[in-house]
Amino acid sequence: MLAILKTTEEGLERLEEFEPGSWIDLVSPTEEELRRVSEALAIPLDLLKGPLDEEEKSRVETEDGLTYVVVDIPVLVVEDEERSYATIPLGMIIHPDYFVTVCLRVNPILGEFERGNVRGFYTFKKTRFLFQVLKLVSAFYLRYLYRIDRETDKLEKELRASIRNAEIFDLLNIQKALVYFTTSLRSNEAVLQKLLRGKLVKMYAEDEDLLEDVIVENKQASEMAKIYTDILTGTMDAFTSVISNNLNQVMKLLTSLTIILSIPVIVASFYGMNVALPFQGYVHAFSLVMVISFVISIAFALVFWRKRYF
Repeated sequence: MLAILKTTEEGLERLEEFEPGSWIDLVSPTEEELRRVSEALAIPLDLLKGPLDEEEKSRVETEDGLTYVVVDIPVLVVEDEERSYATIPLGMIIHPDYFVTVCLRVNPILGEFERGNVRGFYTFKKTRFLFQVLKLVSAFYLRYLYRIDRETDKLEKELRASIRNAEIFDLLNIQKALVYFTTSLRSNEAVLQKLLRGKLVKMYAEDEDLLEDVIVENKQASEMAKIYTDILTGTMDAFTSVISNNLNQVMKLLTSLTIILSIPVIVASFYGMNVALPFQGYVHAFSLVMVISFVISIAFALVFWRKRYF
């Protein structure tokens, strides 16, 4: 999908043709759309295709008057009514006359600009636009991390009541998402530091302040992701120990019950032999044997109870 947007006095408008000062938004574009932008803006086709690769790494570089920035952004993936978190590349190109974004899928970060929810946003202020996108990326990392924290607390409560495989798999998915977030935030931090030190884009004083705010938020998100990862790792280890301990308790209980219930069977087996046995001529032999069996079983049960086997 190709969208051409430009801020005017009426707000953000969609255009049919390229105009200087506009924002070119490419979301899962076709080959034809990529070629159209490449030819009209004189941008190498490989540069536009880069962010469409899920394995594209975060980086910043300048080439032929173009500043090319790639960062990883967080996304919420919903498949078969199951939610998970992941990261995908977002490419941004600062052209002398345009601002170009390229992404694999529709994402809420750029959607905030399209809906007019970002204050002080103008498509022709390309450097500020870049930093505003980066700041919103960090904000969404924080937002998803808070959501992950709430989901983790909910799963912990469910696991305390009933340890099932479903909750454990959900925790594993969250742990995987945190690993993605931590790795992506570190890569993004390197890009931000290079933008700050390298002076790769023209910045005014307020732009530098905005970039420093972005770096602070990115560090905060990175630290939170690391903390949540450590907490979740400890939680998973604790629940693994609980599951193992519960299994041992169940096996101990079943073993104790097996021993207790096997005593009447053993006694009955002896008295079922076709040989001379005590009390075989006694009228109440059967009742006596049953009493003896139950007395022995109760004695074993008391011993196991005192040893806390059940």
